[in-house]
Amino acid sequence: MPAGQYRVGSREKQNNPARVVRLKAYEIAKFETTNDEFAAFVKATGYVTDAERLGNAMVFQPPLPEFRWIRDKTAQWRFPNGVTRGGIEGKGRHPVTSISFNDATAYCKWAKVRLPSLEEWEAAARAGTSGDHFFGEVGKIGEYANIWHGRDHTKADNSDGYVTTAPAGSFKANPWGLYDVYGNVFEFCTGRLPTDKSKATVHARGGSWWCSKNSCSFFNSVDVGGVNPRASFSNQGFRVARDAKG
Repeated sequence: MPAGQYRVGSREKQNNPARVVRLKAYEIAKFETTNDEFAAFVKATGYVTDAERLGNAMVFQPPLPEFRWIRDKTAQWRFPNGVTRGGIEGKGRHPVTSISFNDATAYCKWAKVRLPSLEEWEAAARAGTSGDHFFGEVGKIGEYANIWHGRDHTKADNSDGYVTTAPAGSFKANPWGLYDVYGNVFEFCTGRLPTDKSKATVHARGGSWWCSKNSCSFFNSVDVGGVNPRASFSNQGFRVARDAKG
């Protein structure tokens, strides 16, 4: 991504108001960080994630009412929705999930990369467009993102081939070659919002496999979610970035 000015935000979003920002040149990953990549980090360092230490991961299993998740002390990145719901065997190319913001930043330190800022993520996701979705009408979301297409979450939805995560790059890329920016998993970013009330809140963007048109429709360029830095969810992952070499 070249250095320059980028339009971000929306006049309709109090926590992400429309503005022009100046960014230094940076690189951002085409894909979300995968289970294989996170496994290499754990193998090299012996790192233990927050979910493994705290037993606080939140998972989803239909049928559940809208926005109802389950705390499962067995869930962690190797078993994103808990031991009884299966592990990541054969899912090395799926995005790593059930990891916290702290876990993501630990990975970045080891890999000598970093998380994108809120503005860097948005500039890359927009790919030079000005609307909420880089492809225009929200009706095309299924071509570009792994989301929840069911009417609600009381019945498992695999209408796009995946109930939860999909292998990285299973859907179309945005015009600048980034895959899964609006789903598969929420992506941690750094930075603060003008509406932040606690310094402990961190942020993620882009929607997830759980997000649907009838509930959490965050699969767009402008919405920003907030979460505790030690919280882990099975629809939460990250994409890495780094400063461009001069």
